[in-house]
Formats: sequence, structure tokens, C-alpha cells
Amino acid sequence: MIGSVQRALRLLEAAGSHSGGAPAKQLAREAGLPLPTAYHLLRTLTYEGYLRREGGVFVLGDAAGRLAGGGVQQKRRSMILDSLAHFRDAVGAPVYFAVFRDGEIEVVGVSDTPSDPAVEEWADFRATGHAHAIGQCLLAQLDEETRRDYYDRHPVEAITPYTVRDQRALEQRIGSLGRMQPVTEHQEYALGTVCAAVPITAGDTAGTMAISLPLHQADKLPCVVERLRSEVGALLSTLSFSISI
Repeated sequence: MIGSVQRALRLLEAAGSHSGGAPAKQLAREAGLPLPTAYHLLRTLTYEGYLRREGGVFVLGDAAGRLAGGGVQQKRRSMILDSLAHFRDAVGAPVYFAVFRDGEIEVVGVSDTPSDPAVEEWADFRATGHAHAIGQCLLAQLDEETRRDYYDRHPVEAITPYTVRDQRALEQRIGSLGRMQPVTEHQEYALGTVCAAVPITAGDTAGTMAISLPLHQADKLPCVVERLRSEVGALLSTLSFSISI
């Protein structure tokens, strides 16, 4: 064990037990440390941002908060991946979970297997939302102004011979979709691949669950999509919280 690390942790624990902060003498006493040692460690912890001195007392700093937040985030992501693996096995295909956040498409998690690999991201998913089912499904849930802002930053252009040709054609396709209906695409993002995405909305955030299949299994796509849709209710209870990540 490294004694200085242990002593610093005791001081952090002592500071964390006082919501309004505590002076150095009190923290030293609660941590069982000589006052000179406590002062030295408190200065170091303050310099590194783990503590903050306010009006003669020490309170937890931003760095300590980020440590706690990072642990929560890691736990959430682990839960997401576990859930995606479960539903990957249920539908028999790679499963993707994505949201539209801060003006961009964000793939939160992907679960596949060596025998059924996910689509390789050969072109940035964030910039090619018009070309894949995930992006089209998310864009369809947005208002026109938000979509225009996205198109201004990520223009619609063909990346395969099957990609929608321009923004007008894409908007026509989006306009023809029924509310909360699945979106399918054939080889628009990756040659030899067909994909489908099911919309998920949690509050004001657009989300989607999606699957992909090799082209020779395209006839299975409707069945797999329906299987995925039947699981969405169960998915929401596990995954909707992740939109806050």
C-alpha cells in the first residue's frame, strides 16, 4: 500500500462528508493525520482540483465530481452493452442504439458477433445520416429547422450508387414515412448490406434501435424488423436512461 495515497483518500472522504465544507484542522482530525501532513496533502488536492477552498473551509472540487460522474457513466454504458447483447441474440442480427444529441448523430452502442459482424464505419456515421437507416430514422423525428441545420453541416450526397441523390429526395422520403414507423435502406451506406431502424423517443430526444443484415439475407429483413419492434417496449425501460449520457 502507498501511504500518501491512502492519507489523501482519507482527506477526500472527510471533505465529502461535509456538504458545507470543513476547515483543515477538522479534516486532519477526522482523517487521523498530523496537521502538517494534512496541510501538505490538502494543498496538493486543491491544486489538482479534487478540493476547493472557500472561506477557510475545503469542499470537494470539480475533479472529484468528474470521478463520480465517470463511474456512473461507465455503469450505464455497461448496462447498455449488456442489453444490446441480449437483444442481438433475440433478433439474430447486429443491433445498434443511437440518439440525436447536440445537433449530431451519436451511436451509443453496438453489439455483434464474429459470425454476424456490424457494418464497418467506413464513412463517418455522424456526417452521413442521409445514407443509413439510423440517420434517416433520427432525422425523420426532427423538426424541419433542425434537419436543415444538420444538412447545412452535412450535405446530402451519394456515397454508393444506391444512396438518395439529394436533399429534396431525402425530404420526400422522410415526408412519406408514417409516424414512428421503421425505416429501411438497401445498400445506401454500405454495398452488400441492408439495414432497418425503429424510432424511439424519450422526452425531447430522438433515438433509434437498428439492425443490419448481409444483402443475401434481405428477404429476412421484414421479419427481423418486426421482431425488433416487439422488443422495443422492453428496451425502453433499460435504454432510455442512456440518452442522458
